[in-house]
Amino acid sequence: MARCVTCGSELHPERAAKYDYCTRRDCQEQNARGLTVLAVGVNKAADQYEVLDGRTRAETAARADGHERLASAGKGRAPGRTRKPGRHQAHRSRRVRPWTAPQQDLARIYSARGMRPDEIARKLGLSTQTVIQMILAARNDP
Repeated sequence: MARCVTCGSELHPERAAKYDYCTRRDCQEQNARGLTVLAVGVNKAADQYEVLDGRTRAETAARADGHERLASAGKGRAPGRTRKPGRHQAHRSRRVRPWTAPQQDLARIYSARGMRPDEIARKLGLSTQTVIQMILAARNDP
């Protein structure tokens, strides 16, 4: 029987097939590693998110050879493209938000699924206060 690497308790065989630690909170905090998520733009109305694993990383690298926009994935905007402030953006440009739109979308999704702000913060690598601000800002955005 497999044992937890942190506390030494026995692991259920199904859990041991994928993890080497148990489900206790302190064991998960010490051993759990977050997933890297890639936002793939589908259209103007929605984004699609994929977990960045070996297969996805290889596909993205293969597609990025010569695609300027894919080569800049994760860096925000493609080089050379700037957004001109419109009427609504000029008003909002006074607020500087320390998060990106994909992070806010993920925070909104996680919050809708019932996750607490501290759990969301841990997943996104942000502070709990920032996540709370993101969720509140998402509710106020049109």
